[in-house]
Amino acid sequence: MSDDIGRLLKSWKYLANDVNVRIIDGQDGGKKLQIRIDLGLLQMELDGRPDGKRPHHFDSYLSYYEDRAKTSLQKGGASFSLSNVDCLRLQQEAIQFYHRYIALLRLGDYRRVVRDTRRNLKVFDLVHKYAKNQEIIKAFEQYRPYVLMMYVRAAASLAMDTGGVDESIRLIEKGIQAIERHYQKYRNHLGKEMVEVELLREWLDELREQKPLSERERLQRLMDRAVREEAYEVAAGLRDRLSQLDQK
Repeated sequence: MSDDIGRLLKSWKYLANDVNVRIIDGQDGGKKLQIRIDLGLLQMELDGRPDGKRPHHFDSYLSYYEDRAKTSLQKGGASFSLSNVDCLRLQQEAIQFYHRYIALLRLGDYRRVVRDTRRNLKVFDLVHKYAKNQEIIKAFEQYRPYVLMMYVRAAASLAMDTGGVDESIRLIEKGIQAIERHYQKYRNHLGKEMVEVELLREWLDELREQKPLSERERLQRLMDRAVREEAYEVAAGLRDRLSQLDQK
């Protein structure tokens, strides 16, 4: 059998403006995730570490270092820290999970996206807690807003699939607050442009437009518009009606 994959690539055209992804049946009987890229393709496992490896007999380097940190704590007094090499291993592994959750999001597999984004957020937490090199910590933390955004997108979409518009809105609002806090904490490193927040707010506005307004929300919007238009008598009347609703 030839090792040349040219025939396979010709049968699956690469589309530059899309995430080219599919699930196939693997030779081991399991499902595999494939991503078509301009120079070839990537293949990974749907579950576990994307490349299927088990470093030090653990599911991932994250699990391995978490176990070492826990063991160190249980021994009492023994300190645990992540070296630069340890952080590099965690970074390279996190990139694998990044490729997978981007592909899974394209397929609408929100449960696995939630799983993988949560997992990468735990990597940031571990590095922040145990790495000694502050520059490395900052290098990881610069990606937290993006991963938070992707987690929120998946979690809120999952809530939408089960009919929970209110829950989706709550998750997005909570995510926006978390990202804003992170930008505030690392404002000297990340800058002021919160692209992730802008994208989530756009989606939030769309969901709010789809959601039927309660009587109180309708009156509140009318009052806000009256104030903007300096129609203060109208605004006062609407405020009275809101007060009456609150008293019921």
